[in-house]
Amino acid sequence: MDKNFLWGGATASYQCEGAWDVDGKVESMWDRYLHENDLENGDVASDHYHRFEEDIRMMKEGGQNSYRFSLSWPRIIKNKEGEINEKGIAFYQRLLDACHKYDIEPFVTIYHWDLPQYWEEEGGWLNNKVAYAFEHLAKVCFEHFGDKVRNWTTFNEPKWFIANGYFIGNYPPGLQDVQKTMVGAYNVMLASALGVRAFKAGNYPGQVGIVHSYTPVNGVDDTIETRVAMRYADNYCNNWILDTAALGEFPIDLVAKLAEDYDISFMKTEELRIIKENTVDFIGLNYYARTLVKPYTGGETQLVFNHSGKKGESKVVIKGWFEQVKDPNSEFTAWDTEIYPKGLQDGLLEAWDRYHLPIYVTENGVGVREDVTVDQVNDDYRISFMNDHINAIMNAMDQGVDIRGYYAWASFDLYSWKNGVEKRYGLVAVDFEKEQIRKPKASYYWFKDIIESNGEKIQRRAFE
Repeated sequence: MDKNFLWGGATASYQCEGAWDVDGKVESMWDRYLHENDLENGDVASDHYHRFEEDIRMMKEGGQNSYRFSLSWPRIIKNKEGEINEKGIAFYQRLLDACHKYDIEPFVTIYHWDLPQYWEEEGGWLNNKVAYAFEHLAKVCFEHFGDKVRNWTTFNEPKWFIANGYFIGNYPPGLQDVQKTMVGAYNVMLASALGVRAFKAGNYPGQVGIVHSYTPVNGVDDTIETRVAMRYADNYCNNWILDTAALGEFPIDLVAKLAEDYDISFMKTEELRIIKENTVDFIGLNYYARTLVKPYTGGETQLVFNHSGKKGESKVVIKGWFEQVKDPNSEFTAWDTEIYPKGLQDGLLEAWDRYHLPIYVTENGVGVREDVTVDQVNDDYRISFMNDHINAIMNAMDQGVDIRGYYAWASFDLYSWKNGVEKRYGLVAVDFEKEQIRKPKASYYWFKDIIESNGEKIQRRAFE
């Protein structure tokens, strides 16, 4: 491993900060959606807003040299007019200063899903104006924090918040509409390019990228029908984000297929030029599992995701395109996530071959139920998971892939969207029943050893 390799953990503003209406922060779409539907929310979450110094100190004590976190748009910008909330700016200044105090390199995401409710009421990502409002947000962030941040990403996982919000309907705004999914996807990728343009125009130090929820696609066999299904799945899962951000163009076969049944007139030539001319410096890949597919056999589109932690609830079928299947030989979590480290190695090689851009593995982890009332959570399963996935990264680096960082999801236990707080990912336990007390898990100390050995202590093996 290079001595400058970034080892850290990752969080997201809504999932960890709490303080949902403190110091001038306005309502986010998630605040409104969770409150209205009487669902478990992130009003307090891990209370990182009040405890960030303790959390960052623990990162340092755990050997970590970087922290990936996101900025809350409704904490920074008060209204549609773009007015700045100085208290929100001051909070992130303090957080960044704490990072530097403890020699922790900040790795900053501008948008991790918490759109201000004032923009959701104007149509959210269906409104082209929101892309330009994001450009304003990005400029404000670069201007206020640019001297303290070298690594920026525009968006975290456009695939998830667009597909779940507009196509599957299990995230706000809860729609199931292909045309609207297309419009939202387009506006987000335009917004990302506008953010990149603002960064380059301002000559800020460092680099800017995008973070994608990466699921490399495998097929059940080598037939031509399966390969066609794999291409459909790759376009749906990966290419509309990565090709667009890294190569500057939406996959033309995807656009052509959608144009058979839907209106693509919202794709404006001058905006497509902005996308083409403002590609990213690097890509961040969040990896949890691959996508294994077979050709479509029949039936309507089905998109069922497991939020209960009871195995066997998820199903993905895109009518006419592909069907996702489960490998009977694989191990799965209670939330139906396959544990498949080889997919990370394969996916890193594919992404490098396709884009030749530096890569950061910006999230990787396993969510489980844990009893955190004990003195120390003995999470051997997480240690095993992290070992095998870091091993996959090292195998890919051995084959020439330029990988510059690894971030465990998550730095500490946090609120996991519609899974609430029972689905735990942290290296540090947070007792949500007992004043958010922090207790490092066994994985925290294991990770410290790995970092101090710069990866030398990883148990290595080749994947068949």
